[in-house]
Amino acid sequence: MTDSRNQSEGSTEHSGLIEQLLAIGTALSSTHDLGALLTLILAKSREITCSDAGSVYLVDRSGQEPLLWFKVAQNFSQPAASFKEFAMPMTPKSLAGYVALTGESLNIPDAYNLSAGVPYQLDRSFDRSISYRTRSVLVLPMQNQEGEMIGVLQLINRKRKPDAVITADNALDVTQPYLDWEKRVLQSLASQAAICIERNQLQESIEHLFEGFVKASVQIIEARDPCTSGHSERVADLTVRLSQEANAVTVGKLQPIHFNDRQIQEIRYAALLHDFGKVGVPEAILGKQKKLFPMQLEVVRNRFALAQRTLEMECAQSKFRHLIEHSSHLATHDASEGCSHCQGLKTLDEQLEQAIAQLDRYWTLLVETNEPRILAEEPLIQLRELAQYTYRDIDGQLKPLLSPEEMMQLMVARGTLTLAERDAIQSHVTHTYEFLKRIPWTKQLQNVPAIAYRHHEKLDGSGYPLGLKQPDIPIQSQMMAIADIYDALTAGDRPYKRSLSIPTALKILRQEAAQFKLNHDLVELFEQRQIFAVLGHAVAEAT
Repeated sequence: MTDSRNQSEGSTEHSGLIEQLLAIGTALSSTHDLGALLTLILAKSREITCSDAGSVYLVDRSGQEPLLWFKVAQNFSQPAASFKEFAMPMTPKSLAGYVALTGESLNIPDAYNLSAGVPYQLDRSFDRSISYRTRSVLVLPMQNQEGEMIGVLQLINRKRKPDAVITADNALDVTQPYLDWEKRVLQSLASQAAICIERNQLQESIEHLFEGFVKASVQIIEARDPCTSGHSERVADLTVRLSQEANAVTVGKLQPIHFNDRQIQEIRYAALLHDFGKVGVPEAILGKQKKLFPMQLEVVRNRFALAQRTLEMECAQSKFRHLIEHSSHLATHDASEGCSHCQGLKTLDEQLEQAIAQLDRYWTLLVETNEPRILAEEPLIQLRELAQYTYRDIDGQLKPLLSPEEMMQLMVARGTLTLAERDAIQSHVTHTYEFLKRIPWTKQLQNVPAIAYRHHEKLDGSGYPLGLKQPDIPIQSQMMAIADIYDALTAGDRPYKRSLSIPTALKILRQEAAQFKLNHDLVELFEQRQIFAVLGHAVAEAT
């Protein structure tokens, strides 16, 4: 009867351990943060073995010499003991180093009384610093499926009673050696933990790799368009900050929003890459500072010089013909007395001066209208007059001083871009989307292409490239639109326009919101929470 009861109790205890191990396995598989994962591994291992303390080390082979990183430490009896993560050489002189190098586990009944001839020893300085006594120690290798060493799990002081507090004086009375079955169970758990750690490290490596890819992509954008250097990072900072402030906040009719950490990361990547499509836009258009390209202006300047030289040559030819035709009269006439023939020569000179003066006025007009200003009506009238001006080229043919294309560029009423050039610039959004959708995003980041694609859409449907209205524009894209416009208005690195003050920029954002182009509640939140302060813009300047 007693044997049956003992068997039943043993079976129940065994069943309970299996359930506990299954629960631990599930918890390990669902934990993605490395720090939380290591803490969980150590806590559950201590729980199974009734260990008072323990630590976890990770192997680091990134340098010339392998290192052991002391990552996590726990101590029930000394919970306030200070701990700082540090690295130490991976040598057989330490318990953890020996296990990491050999792959052998250590089950030590008393760490102060080690067998003679072993290469390792316990560093007692930590015990002395906290009046502690390390006795029983179980040190296990954490290896992946290929047998590669990932880390070391070290458990200290298997207690007789779970609630016992160990001191330097009572350690021998309240602790006991680890059992072989505990070693076997923990070895299995350590192997499972190693796989989870490796998976976590691989995930971190992938994230670091992708982070590097994103930064490299931003660098490519800025290399193509140095005028907007830093724009992508600033838009990302503004959009992320606005999305954080929007979490669980009600402003106007804006419903409470909650973005988790992964969604915030998704917003950040979309903002950083929102202009990547500029790699598909001609560089000359991206950096166009004036209405005519520099090479065009140089060609026009040479054409003006040629037109003036032609005028001077035609004048000289006319004077020469005049002299030939009236040479006999001029030879017998005293020039000081004046005559109609001399007056004819003077008239030709005056006409040349007037023609050159007209060219100079046209050149001054051209230089002024070439600037990215809003054109008034008077310069437009003069430009139309200039469009009719012709000169005689070296082949003797009459040609316009300005080509139709050059005239069209100069007639741009605002900014520097023609409609065709503006279409080319706006096409960067589609290029961005076509690029981003080819990336195999994870489930948590799958909306990056769509968020970036719609950041130029307006709530009233007047945006581009799809002309969407508010219901079809993601709230993340609506946030990015505000950040993008604000930075474009206040940035001081654009040679084709002056930067605006914060109050002026905020006023423009409010005007856009009043016209139902931007989300009014988000603009209000942007201003109320002073999101722009994330860029270091002085709050006082905004008031």
